[in-house]
Amino acid sequence: MNQMVHSAKTTPNDLEAAKETGRTNDPARTMAEILAVATHEFADKGLTGARIDEIAAATRTSKRMIYYYFGSKDGLYLAVLEEAYRRMRAIESDLHLDDLPPMEALQKLVTFTYDHHRDNEDFIRLVMNENIQRGDYLRQSKNIQSLNSNAIESVQSVYARGVVQGVFRPGLDPVDIHSAISAFTFFNVSNRHTFGLIFKDKASQGKAETLKREQVVELVLRFVSHSISA
Repeated sequence: MNQMVHSAKTTPNDLEAAKETGRTNDPARTMAEILAVATHEFADKGLTGARIDEIAAATRTSKRMIYYYFGSKDGLYLAVLEEAYRRMRAIESDLHLDDLPPMEALQKLVTFTYDHHRDNEDFIRLVMNENIQRGDYLRQSKNIQSLNSNAIESVQSVYARGVVQGVFRPGLDPVDIHSAISAFTFFNVSNRHTFGLIFKDKASQGKAETLKREQVVELVLRFVSHSISA
């Protein structure tokens, strides 16, 4: 979490704000609830359109409490971005890819990423909104590089084992492999409405399925595989 966020300690201001909103004083829980609601608010309306008043009302807190914990609207937005990446990387770290053969490990990573993006459209919208901001806020994060370095390290480990075992072709950059996975799984969600309207047979009333999961897995495996012939 960014440095604007205060530690979860009890202060007289916390107690007063809690009394005003009728909440039990539980800073950690309050911060988690604020982040959850703010994630959807920022994803749905962007930084400019999101309203702190609405976040406060939905979490039964006050603007003063939100500003106490996160410093400002910008501070809350940055905390939301960091938390979104932190959650994804935390789940990735529990995949235990090093315990699997390289091909199976890569397939599991692609499947996880596909499912995560499909089931967490707010994450995709947050990333899209931050790209509209040209990454200006994420650039201020003190943690974003370390949060995402493990993702490349995981790909590097799986890929290196695959090259040694002769199942992956040499000469690829792990960042390029990560980019390929991100590109397919991100597009699947980010463009599903426009793509579905243009190509009506691809329209989905439920979760994003512009590209099928098995198609994405096959595309990435063919890209990395030592033998890419059909």
